[in-house]
Amino acid sequence: MTNREKEILELISKNPMISQKEVANILGISRSSVAVHITNLMKKGYILGKGYIVKTKPYITVVGGANVDIIGFPYNKIVMKDSNPGKTSISLGGVGRNIGENLARLGIDTRLITVLGKDTYGKLIMEEGSKIGLNMSDSLVISDEQTSTYLGILDEGGDMTLAVSSMDIFEKMTISFIEEKRDLIENSILCIVDTNINIKTLEYMVTNFKVDFFLDTVSTSKAKKVKDIIGYFHTIKPNKLEAEMLSGIEINNEEDLKRASYYFINKGVKRVFISLGEKGVYYTDGKVERHFASPKVKVANATGAGDAFFAGLAYSYFNDFSIDKTLAFSTGASIITLENENTINPNISPEKIEKKIKEMGIC
Repeated sequence: MTNREKEILELISKNPMISQKEVANILGISRSSVAVHITNLMKKGYILGKGYIVKTKPYITVVGGANVDIIGFPYNKIVMKDSNPGKTSISLGGVGRNIGENLARLGIDTRLITVLGKDTYGKLIMEEGSKIGLNMSDSLVISDEQTSTYLGILDEGGDMTLAVSSMDIFEKMTISFIEEKRDLIENSILCIVDTNINIKTLEYMVTNFKVDFFLDTVSTSKAKKVKDIIGYFHTIKPNKLEAEMLSGIEINNEEDLKRASYYFINKGVKRVFISLGEKGVYYTDGKVERHFASPKVKVANATGAGDAFFAGLAYSYFNDFSIDKTLAFSTGASIITLENENTINPNISPEKIEKKIKEMGIC
């Protein structure tokens, strides 16, 4: 924030209904200059809406992928290299967007910074964000690019068999673009990033911006991007394969889990959550250690469970939960999602998660 912006923000804070002309007269500058500074303050998240309402409500920023998911559900066991009877669905996805939607549905003021094409899918993603209260006004929209698309095929049990993702558009999120969002990001309680975005931009963010960064590794191949900068993240949630790749330690037992986790702690990571699928989650911050078991669940769609769990981690940090409550709440969020056919359960809420935790005895 510039000194002039600070002066204008202070005047608006004292009198939210002050006119641009009045601000100009007080500071001895033109009204048009005041308008430009106010526009910049709105872009940076210091002012929300008309009337110059100063934003004091805490929020979370997400910088990551947004795309359209096309998912195939077979009726029977998958037969490779053949046409399989089943059904398909089209929904909105992308790791960053999914986490952002979950957080918005949980009642958190969430800002999603992503890259979209100026096409039908991009418009759909923006419109849906507006409906659910996910603020995407700081996202980059490019006229000559196509919005990212993800094509996934599930097996008869609801787990992913294979997928193809077309996400080259995220390379357009440049360092100069993200630098424009510095104030917005640094003023958030935490910033979630995923590995869909350009590695140079991601590296620039975590090494220059002062905020707690939460990393979603997305996949083994994409997680390779962050191997050399892993110590800059406050919280990470790799799965077993991603943790092995990033640490160089093969995980076969509890001792291996501890060694891999401490590899990250020694690099500078503050909190490590290693997802173990049906075996739950292993956690350590270098002082406290937990292996949180996951109850058996009837899976309708496993695609979005990890995103819901991650949203649970962010929600818990935002609300200053203990680590035990964090693990329980995040697991409850993932279970509610696993039991729903959609990638994101549209009925997810803190109340429903708390109810699920009690029903399943998760503690």
